[in-house]
Amino acid sequence: MRLLVPYHLDEYRPELDAPITPDRVVTAELPAVDDCWARMAVLYDAVANSVAECTVRGERAIVASGDCTTALGTVAGLQRAGLDPALVWFDAHGDVQTIETSASGYLGGFPLRMLVGYGRHLMADRIGLRDIPEDRAVLVGGRDLDPPEVDYLRTARIRHCPVDDLDDLPDGPLYLHLDFDVINPNDLPGLLFPTPGGPTLSAVSAAVRTVLATGRVAAFGLACTWRDNADSAHHVRRLIDSA
Repeated sequence: MRLLVPYHLDEYRPELDAPITPDRVVTAELPAVDDCWARMAVLYDAVANSVAECTVRGERAIVASGDCTTALGTVAGLQRAGLDPALVWFDAHGDVQTIETSASGYLGGFPLRMLVGYGRHLMADRIGLRDIPEDRAVLVGGRDLDPPEVDYLRTARIRHCPVDDLDDLPDGPLYLHLDFDVINPNDLPGLLFPTPGGPTLSAVSAAVRTVLATGRVAAFGLACTWRDNADSAHHVRRLIDSA
């Protein structure tokens, strides 16, 4: 089941260029409040319901959106369906910032940290998301890390590895997350946050297929972190079509 969540955080983006033809578009009537987390919680509850329905039917949800925070709803949906997923998180960035450490305050820099237990009041408690132990999370390809993220990952039990070192994945069902900015920007134009020095599109594709080949990927999240009208989606469509 291919689900399109046409949002960047709480901003509705019906023009989002996604590398899937969706079976369902997930939207929600967001409350007119200033709290972005409260607004996103309504959306991610809808995402969780759709993912849970798909999972209970024995199907793999492929969830495309404009940022990484949608993963909170996707993982909550797997848990609602009775699974206890581990995380395989492809991203050029750490996504392990906190409100206290983030220099920019960008909410899209928090989700991996939130999935392993940070800031439950912000989202997890609102949508029934259970914490995932740090040792059941793998950050793949992260290279643009702020000093607080480096400090955290130095002592955290999250495994941090390059794309060609995926031999030691957690047991059990997996949530596979792919922020396309993990790819070298020479191979993928139009990225909002291009990070030089990363792996090629072919190397990332091979790594993603290695994870998929385990047969344990319960859901696959796609963070389409690129500019409008950059025609980025067609560069990765072959990879997604093979998922």
